[in-house]
Amino acid sequence: MARYQAEHKQATRRRMIDASARRFKRDGFDGAGISTLVADAGLTNGAFYGHFASKDDLIATVVGEQIAAQVAIVEALPPGLESLAAFARQYLSAAHRDNPGDGCPSAALLDEIARQNEAAREAYTDGAKGMIAAISKHLDADADNEESTRDCAIGLYTMLVSSLQLARAVTDPELSDRILSAAFRNAMELIGAEGE
Repeated sequence: MARYQAEHKQATRRRMIDASARRFKRDGFDGAGISTLVADAGLTNGAFYGHFASKDDLIATVVGEQIAAQVAIVEALPPGLESLAAFARQYLSAAHRDNPGDGCPSAALLDEIARQNEAAREAYTDGAKGMIAAISKHLDADADNEESTRDCAIGLYTMLVSSLQLARAVTDPELSDRILSAAFRNAMELIGAEGE
């Protein structure tokens, strides 16, 4: 019985985190209150406080888990520039642009994360460091020039996030598509990979 309760509690927490992540990435942190977030997960308000001390606690958890999941995706790619190029192609796709609720937490929430409390910002900082390290592993790293490799990874990460944000912000569909394709070409040039 105790094991079932623990598994049930963990499954409930997971549902709340996943549903909140989608809502936050679509509507922002202020786009929904606790009652909406728990309703998205199919729960009641009472269930919330059994898992999180506050909405800020939930936000920090979502930020940390979302960026960690993205880092895990990059780390799981086969080594090399081809994998990084494929990741960049998917990241800078119209499908990713048009579905922020299922996409990158950075592109959807970066400006809001900067205004969150220390816990959320620390969770994001840890994730950003992880993403930079994961990207660096795929670059043609020169053991004598680790700083240059790291700077290239920072540049690629920054280019991907900001380009997707810009493509989402403009109202002209042709310009939005052009932003994505230009960003991909520039990303390939930055990392020295072949792009289509």
